[in-house]
Amino acid sequence: MSTSNSQPSSTDPRALVKDLGNKDGRTRVRARKALGKIGHPAVKYLIEALKDKNQVVRWEAAKSLGEIEDPSAVDALVTALRDKMFDVRWLAAQALIQIGPKSIKPILHALIEHPQSDDVRVGAHHVFHDLRTRDYDDVLKHVMVALEDSTLTLGIDLEAKKALEEMQK
Repeated sequence: MSTSNSQPSSTDPRALVKDLGNKDGRTRVRARKALGKIGHPAVKYLIEALKDKNQVVRWEAAKSLGEIEDPSAVDALVTALRDKMFDVRWLAAQALIQIGPKSIKPILHALIEHPQSDDVRVGAHHVFHDLRTRDYDDVLKHVMVALEDSTLTLGIDLEAKKALEEMQK
């Protein structure tokens, strides 16, 4: 086997992002780790990769963004909560957890914009549950109740709006 199939092609984030779609799993892992070491300069390419038609590329991009933990990726990761592939949605939620409290407001906005989306609701619940923080537990309490009650889909956007208003105080 040639080394081009087993080694990331360079330290250029664009080339490494292309390697995220490689058929060889070791190449993908090496590329993901290299992108993690590059950090912030790789984020814009990974955000673009979240839109790739190849679900493996989207999966690897979400995983990479979680490892980098850059807040500039929050909006793209929130959008990825609606990805058609469950694993990508899950990794996007995990990345939002890794990024931390800066994820909360964009997720609340997503709940307001897409209150009927099961995927957004599940992702939001996952993030808010795992991102327990003293600063926001009281604010998110009613949002969590609404997310856990499948009969309250109409109330989720209202609770998200109330939470945002409370966070502005």
